[in-house]
Amino acid sequence: MLTCKSMLSQTLKRKKKNKIKTRNKTTNRTVSRKQNSISKKLESPHQEYEEEQEEEAIEEGFSLKTSAAPSHTHGVQPLGNLYLSPGSVNSRNAGLGNLQALGDELVLDILGLLGGIHLGVLATVSKSFYVFSNHEPLWRNLVLENLNGGFLYNGSWKSTYIAAFCRSFDVSDLGVSSLRVRDFYSDYLFQSWLCANLEMKPEWLERDNVRRMKGISVEEFVLNFEEPNKPVLLEGCLDNWVACEKWDRNYLVQLCGDVRFAVGPVEMKLEEYFRYSDQAREERPLYLFDPKFAEKIPKLGLEYEVPVYFREDLFSVLGNERPDYRWIIMGPAGSGSSFHIDPNSTSAWNAVIKGSKKWVLFPPDVVPPGVHPSPDGAEVACPVSIIEWFMNFYGASKSGRKKPIECICKAGEVIFVPNGWWHLVINLEESIAITQNYVSRRNLLNVLDFLKRPNANTLVSGTRDRANLYDKFKNAIETSLPGTIDQLVLEAEEKKAQEKKLSFWDSVTDSKGGGFKFSF
Repeated sequence: MLTCKSMLSQTLKRKKKNKIKTRNKTTNRTVSRKQNSISKKLESPHQEYEEEQEEEAIEEGFSLKTSAAPSHTHGVQPLGNLYLSPGSVNSRNAGLGNLQALGDELVLDILGLLGGIHLGVLATVSKSFYVFSNHEPLWRNLVLENLNGGFLYNGSWKSTYIAAFCRSFDVSDLGVSSLRVRDFYSDYLFQSWLCANLEMKPEWLERDNVRRMKGISVEEFVLNFEEPNKPVLLEGCLDNWVACEKWDRNYLVQLCGDVRFAVGPVEMKLEEYFRYSDQAREERPLYLFDPKFAEKIPKLGLEYEVPVYFREDLFSVLGNERPDYRWIIMGPAGSGSSFHIDPNSTSAWNAVIKGSKKWVLFPPDVVPPGVHPSPDGAEVACPVSIIEWFMNFYGASKSGRKKPIECICKAGEVIFVPNGWWHLVINLEESIAITQNYVSRRNLLNVLDFLKRPNANTLVSGTRDRANLYDKFKNAIETSLPGTIDQLVLEAEEKKAQEKKLSFWDSVTDSKGGGFKFSF
């Protein structure tokens, strides 16, 4: 059996080896939660004063979800409440023994080395270990790692695990009868609960400063948005899509049957995924994001068409060897993608078929607050969840040097995401969307430069042959479109020279005001 010393050693080695911390098995690693970010007077939901807790949440400007799903807080309170309760002792420390010196995140990392049986046994040691051992992400990882999508979600990840491995055990009231521990204070655990139960605040949704266009020509789109690399929301592009008429739950479940789609690190049937999304209330809901949907169900690929603005896709010269480029996306409210830049320096479009999405975008030269990319761009450290970013960093975006582009993209609308732009997306309700990444002549040189970087093996995504993608793509372009690359290089050099060269008139006039400039 593992000793505390050996478990701690293994945890530290694992954290050192894997710099990208995978609490949610994504490519983004997480940064520690700020201790003072949630040390507010927000009581945890002890059963006897749940109504009082909700009233205080409202006073602090928070609105909690009304879903009937259990919240699984076990009585955890924010650390700030300890200082408002004279004479209280944090039972978290007493119950951990020698491990109390470790931070909550490291304690959970150690417990992450255990299996379900050992977690269950550890939960009987003390009230403190009971709280830590019942932390839902631990059980979520066990289910996803051991069942590979072959599970039926049962209201909580612990119940799901027990139902799968201990079929004779009655899990019907497992969440309802859970123990609530008094005087347990932890910002880390409380914020995990709060982010899972928090509604989007109205002030997070009110800013809408994206350009909205309808019925513009391709030439106008290229001139005003694609060439200057600016986002735009396009209306009226999906009017003829069969998907907008047909794609609801019943139709998709009947059409797709037993076919499994990529959901995080596993694959699930749509019926199984909808069962999960109806019940789940967690900080980072699983997101259905499948790049092979049209190969799995060809009819899905025939029920939508690429909007006219994005039909020049030069990666198509690679045929079946092109990187992943299109995805069907489904998820409940609260699911989405934390800040990232789209792969391989491509641009993208995202079309909402059902539901609505909140978008926050920053230009390539502005790193979003709370986001920390590595110098080579291979790793990105960011908050654990999207809601946590809004809680702790959204306010800073209002006073930054360059404010973000924001909007709510509704059903029937398409947003253009230029290459290099940081963006975050969160579903405001259950949503279905199609997104595609593409390369046009306006972006070809950027993509080629990206693919030939020295660390292309790390940066390039969506293909197994990362190292040779540059040579394959360049050769295919030169064969299919001879002279295109040379012409684009020449045009880029001329444009650069023109920007450097100022005429006499430009040098003596104020380009903004139109008047003369004098220097003495």
